[in-house]
Parts: sequence; C-alpha cells; structure tokens
Amino acid sequence: MLHRFFSIAIGLAMATAALAQKADTEVRIFNRDIHSLKIAPADKPFGVPIIALASDEQLNVNFDLIDYDVHYLRYSIKHCNADWQPSQLIESEYVSGFNQADITDYAQSEGTFTHYFNYNFTFPNEEMKILKSGNYVLQVFEQDDPEKVHFQTRFSVCEKTVDVAIETSSRTDVDYNDAHQQVSFEVTYKPGTIQDPYQELKAVVTQNSRTDNAVTIDRPMMVGGDKVTYDHNPALIFKAGNEYRRMETVHVNSLNMGVSRIEYFEPYYHATVEPDEPRCATQYLYDQTQYGRFTIRNAEATDSHRMADYMITHFTLVPKDLLPKGKIYLQGEFTQGLPLSTTQMTYDAQQGAYTCALLLKQGHYNYQYLFVPDGTSVGLTSPIEGDKYQTINEYLVKIYDRPMGERYDHFVGYAVAFSGR
Repeated sequence: MLHRFFSIAIGLAMATAALAQKADTEVRIFNRDIHSLKIAPADKPFGVPIIALASDEQLNVNFDLIDYDVHYLRYSIKHCNADWQPSQLIESEYVSGFNQADITDYAQSEGTFTHYFNYNFTFPNEEMKILKSGNYVLQVFEQDDPEKVHFQTRFSVCEKTVDVAIETSSRTDVDYNDAHQQVSFEVTYKPGTIQDPYQELKAVVTQNSRTDNAVTIDRPMMVGGDKVTYDHNPALIFKAGNEYRRMETVHVNSLNMGVSRIEYFEPYYHATVEPDEPRCATQYLYDQTQYGRFTIRNAEATDSHRMADYMITHFTLVPKDLLPKGKIYLQGEFTQGLPLSTTQMTYDAQQGAYTCALLLKQGHYNYQYLFVPDGTSVGLTSPIEGDKYQTINEYLVKIYDRPMGERYDHFVGYAVAFSGR
C-alpha cells in the first residue's frame, strides 16, 4: 500500500513538472538543409507576419530544401497565448477541417551549382481556415513522418477590435537626443467591450522584429473612458542602435554592394563581404534599410526563387579592441531560426578579426552585430554598432485581451511605427 502511495506521488510530481515546463515555440530550423525561410503577408513581402481574422488576407511562406530528391511536405499550426505558450484551445476550436495541409507548390532549382527544391505556399486557404485570433506556431514536416519537423516559425491573427496609436521620441526619461528611444502608445476601444483594462489587457512591444529585447507590459499606466495610455514607462525605453548594414550578392560576375569578391570553389560559390569595423565611436550616417530583412534576387534570372544560387558568405568584423566576457552574433531576418553557434562570430588570431561564414542564397541582406554579455540573453548594439538616437527603427505594438472566464488571449489590435518619422 505504501509502495502504491509513493508511485502515485511520483507520478503526480512528474506530471506537474511536465506542465510547468515551457514549450519550445521559438522560430527554429531543425534541418540544416532548410534555408532562406521567409514568412510575410502575401501582399507585403517586408511586412510583419500578421493578418486579420475573418478576412481575405493571407500569409506567404517560402523556403528551400537543399537536396537532389524532392521531399513531400505538410504543415500544421498551433494556437498560443500572448507569451507564445500553447493555449487551452483544442484544434477544432481554432482551425476548421484538418490541421494538416500538403505543400503542393514546389520546383527544382535551375542552372545552379547548389541543387535544391524551392517550396512556396499561402494560407489560410480552403484547406485550412483559422477561427480564432492569437499567436500561432507553424510547423513543416514530412508527409509520411509527422515527427520529422524541418522547421517552425511564427505568425499572428488579429481581430482588429481596438485602435492603437504609437509615438516614438528620442527625448527620453533617461537621456535627451542621445542613445535611447522611448515608445508610448494609446489603445482606444468601443465602450463596454473591455470591462477591466487593468486586468484584461497585455501589450507586447518589439524593435525591428527582434525577440531578445521584446517588452511585455501587463498593466497600462492610465485608463480613462474608452482609452488606455502607456506612457513614461521605463520598460519602453529602447537602445537606439544604428542603421542596419547592407550587402548584396545579386551578381556572380560583376561588382556587388558591400562584397569585395565572389569566387567558385567546388561545390560552392564563396562571397567575401568587405571587412566591417565598429561604428560605436563614429557619427550617425543615415542609410535606408529594411530593418533587418532580406530579399532573394539573382539579377540575371527570370525567377530568383528557382534560379538564384547559394554562396558561402564570409563576414569579418575587425575590432579596435577585443570584447571579453561575452559573445558576438550576426543578426538579421536571415539568421532567425538558426542555432546560435551558427551565427556566432569567432575570433581569428591570425587575422586579428572576428569571422563567421553562412550559406546564403543570392540577394539583398540587412545585418548587424550584437554583443551578448555572458550570463544574459539580450543583444547589445552599443559595443559595436553604437546607439544613435537618429536611427530609424521599426516598432511593433501588439495588444491582447483576456476577458474574465476566457481560455485564451485574444489578439485585438496592433500598430507599426518608425522612430524619427
């Protein structure tokens, strides 16, 4: 009897531990042969991956699988709350029909040294309709082996039942036109639709789609009538950073912006990016970028998704001084989902520089260098890129509502604003 009691107790403890363990819903690439993953609104290739609930809006997913043989793939989605942890909803509550759909649009590469298949699909569609607002994790896997997940990525579906107005300023509560930018915003809703804003509402703010320095605000600063204000909150003061660096590999046999040379060593092209230097001590210089995003393009091709080749792209950072007690990483949309070890810059004593090599498809790329101090997970721009108050950053504010008795966070509104504009 005593043995049975201990067995039950151990079982309950294990179940409790399993429930307490957080699910891994980060953007992840599990198969090293997956490359050039991009998810965006079908009509806005540089937009954030958000669509409106019960609308005709769709998201487009595009990626390559490097292989000589075609893989037959499917995708499914998982509903999550504001913190990107799975909600209590079951599949039939947030998606109609089967929560699996085949990816039927794929094509083999043409005229390239690297053999790959390009996959493309848009959703929601007739096979899969989304019924609830919120955050979603999308997974792509083999048709005959659902456990073999190649990658997972994120998107959101919004009800658009509240209006969000954002302001950004370099005159912050910590400095004046120096190294920071402060975000404030107002949320307006129809009378009676939100009963207790202090308890129901949650706001999430991101800068240039980064997740490492995202900020979650659980309570508004002030509520008045049908308006909620988030202002003078220290958590909403961001390091200003600097404009993203740019380089391109759209040509194989002629000059490319930011690239010193392109050579072929079997089996890959190699592109050498011009050595970068820290900009923390230099004056701000405006350069129009796409806030960290990338575009696939072969200037000589009629269809870049199938006819752009892959290059081992070599990045070099020449420091004025070594940066101890931390690590340096490449950051941009093209690094999302890659293991940190892949994007980490390693010090080459012979060159006296930090280096990193990534297999990238021909195109235009935005990138920057982030320093992550030991024991932390937030990348800093100040040691390498510098923090310039004039920098134009893309700020996204998402508003979630959890009415009393509800089992999930409703994604009810969002807005995008650009600092310095």
